Amino acid sequence: MGIFTHICLGSNDLERSARFFDAVLAPLGIVNLGPFLDQGVGYGRRVPELLILRPLQGPATCGNGATLGLKAPDRRAVDDFHRAGLAAGGEDAGPPGPRGAVPHAYGAYLLDPDGNKICAYCFDPP
Repeated sequence: MGIFTHICLGSNDLERSARFFDAVLAPLGIVNLGPFLDQGVGYGRRVPELLILRPLQGPATCGNGATLGLKAPDRRAVDDFHRAGLAAGGEDAGPPGPRGAVPHAYGAYLLDPDGNKICAYCFDPP
């Protein structure tokens, strides 16, 4: 069982963010579930767990040191996540490859168009 009910990332351009997140989350089996209230877009497998929202107060800013880590089903999905993110306007923040955090960790990092750092990881042996 997870520990979060949801995660929110701010965006100053919801249309641009939706194109980016639609592309990068598809390889992970996470889909756009449509509008979330009148404030943004919800992503998940069954219910919205990742929300991309217009902030209620002021412009969206990214958190220096904050990273959203997403679970990938396999290494290929990590590679596809990274490739799709670059093609959809994201910035490379760490190419796909082994990571030393835990045994068999394989991950990739991107900055979304608003500067939020996201990553995808799998922990299956090669």
